[in-house]
Amino acid sequence: MIVAMLPSSSTITQQPFSSWPRSSVPISLSFKSRLTSLNPQFRAALVEAKPSPNSLEVLSLPIDRADDIQAETKAMARAVNASVYSPELVASRYGSKPFKVVGRAFEIVFSLGSFGLKLLWEQRNGVADKNKRVRAIELRSIFTKLGPTFVKLGQGLSTRPDICPIEYLEELSELQDGLPTFPDDVAFECIERELGLSLDSIFSTISPSPIAAASLGQVYKAQLKYSGKVVAVKVQRPGIEEAIGLDFYLIRGLGFLINKYVDRITTDVVALIDEFACRVFQELNYVQEGKNARRFKKLYADKEDILVPDVFWDYTSAKVLTIDWVDGVKLNEQEAIERQGLNVLDLVNTGIQCSLRQLLEYGYFHADPHPGNLLATPEGKLAFLDFGMMSETPEEARYAIVGHVVHLVNRDYEAMAQDYYALDFLSRDVDVSPIVPALRNFFDNALDYTVSELNFKTIVDGLGNVLYQYPFNVPAYYALILRSLTVLEGLALYADPNFKVLAASYPYFAKRLLTDPNPYLRDALIELLFKDGKFRWNRLENLLVQGRKDRDFSAKEALQPALKVLLSPDGEVLRNLVIKEAVRVSEAFTLGTISDTYQYVPAFLRTLVLNGIAKEPLLTSETERQNMIELRDQVIRIWKLLQSSNDFDPSLLLPILQVVQQPEARKLGGHVVGGITQRLAARFLLQVLGAPSSTST
Repeated sequence: MIVAMLPSSSTITQQPFSSWPRSSVPISLSFKSRLTSLNPQFRAALVEAKPSPNSLEVLSLPIDRADDIQAETKAMARAVNASVYSPELVASRYGSKPFKVVGRAFEIVFSLGSFGLKLLWEQRNGVADKNKRVRAIELRSIFTKLGPTFVKLGQGLSTRPDICPIEYLEELSELQDGLPTFPDDVAFECIERELGLSLDSIFSTISPSPIAAASLGQVYKAQLKYSGKVVAVKVQRPGIEEAIGLDFYLIRGLGFLINKYVDRITTDVVALIDEFACRVFQELNYVQEGKNARRFKKLYADKEDILVPDVFWDYTSAKVLTIDWVDGVKLNEQEAIERQGLNVLDLVNTGIQCSLRQLLEYGYFHADPHPGNLLATPEGKLAFLDFGMMSETPEEARYAIVGHVVHLVNRDYEAMAQDYYALDFLSRDVDVSPIVPALRNFFDNALDYTVSELNFKTIVDGLGNVLYQYPFNVPAYYALILRSLTVLEGLALYADPNFKVLAASYPYFAKRLLTDPNPYLRDALIELLFKDGKFRWNRLENLLVQGRKDRDFSAKEALQPALKVLLSPDGEVLRNLVIKEAVRVSEAFTLGTISDTYQYVPAFLRTLVLNGIAKEPLLTSETERQNMIELRDQVIRIWKLLQSSNDFDPSLLLPILQVVQQPEARKLGGHVVGGITQRLAARFLLQVLGAPSSTST
């Protein structure tokens, strides 16, 4: 079992853990001397002490918010000089260091240049498509050898279907840093320098070597001296700012050349590099990461199955981050998870629901959700770690995504293409008409499957092929959330090849459509439920069945927004549709009841009373009778679904009674009664006169 607070894309160092009594490790003024005095065979062991009863009492006390704010303010002051990415500053800094720039440029050009020549040769000889997979594997290897900047760059490219073909997306998504750790004494000196305190005054114990290492830093497990709290201490790799800054200076120059000479790539590569560099430099500021973790915890840790570690501001700076230690197993270690009596698919489903909330509710989401940043705790919770790279979904885009799903279900590809404006995929001056056939060709095949059969990765790959052929610019937030869901689906498929992320996501979308009062989503729901002036009861039933699977579903929330829209001043068109549907449903209940009664009447009485007017009163055929009964039974099932909701009680109907008393509602009821009377009278006269009838009478 691996137990760690993992940095981004971390390479794990597995070590045996042991608990030593505090008295067995002498606390000296020099932490280096303590390390050297340890028996070499224990250098890899974790030195930790059990919290005393008094320290447990401290942990049980509520956090003093004022002290916490003060500690955070001090941490921000310690990080006031943290590096921030600026193209101008990077250019001025490295433009005056020609030898360093040329040396690094030669290393990069030699590695990537030979790769580019191979691509050019294969393209001219017509074998480029055949060798895509081989070249993608080679590029992944090159990025790994070139170091942290290029590992980060490769991981970023793995989320960009508008730039990379599918083979490259798949290979780059598997990038692992594989970088060696840096010396422990350098890390410990960094902690003391950044915090202005000796290690002995901060920690009662700390692991003599890192538990985990990645491109930007490495992590130690320690115990705070003042409280006995077990924490993870992340220390930044020395010289990382210099290395990354130099690399981005060179990569940005390459971006200008790509923009100028590579017509096939329509995205502004320089802007993309600048955006990515900003995110990487933000990761170098651990105080900002701490603030990200706090915000994420506030928004999403309200669910009992989500765990987010808290930050210890007193021991955090730009290059040192101290947070709660999380015991757990990486989400891709299925056997270790199952040994704890946990189910991988339950944890993956928790991750999917949390990702959807991040994307569509608050818009603030974890942008680097690889397996090392997702741990299964012994209590069955899903722990999110490493908040250095975060992103946000614009509010307009959140609702547009839900609308996009509705248009997809309705196969309205023209509307889907228009959605790409709101999603910021396309500028308004781009004509979307050529894109519609490509969307239709792909999704018509994909939508032949049921919701439970759809594979998210297949859809993402297919959509990526469409994006790659047209002038799309996939926003960072959208590409990153796609990566998040594909990572989760990959973990789920490893545990169960038949698992479908889209099926697991559908209850959330159903719940949002049924309960969210936002006008855009109200319109999306109406669009989904009405077609050609007729209400699609099967869609509503399916939404309720799926929506109730989401534990936050509320029948009260599902009823009230719909009533509000129906009786609003702008709801006249919808009211007219509802009047027609209410007439149809009332007719179905009336004729269904008559039909049921008719079935129990003896044959001789049918002939005597009805004198052979029809096989069944007011019904023209067996097909019509079945349709009426099916509609009636479907409406009854929908009502029972609402009744069976946890928060359903008769008082929910009080707002409806109040609405019914309004003049607009009484007028609506009058139209319904009038419509039913006219339809039944028409049916009766047609049967008496022996005229042909139809269900549209």
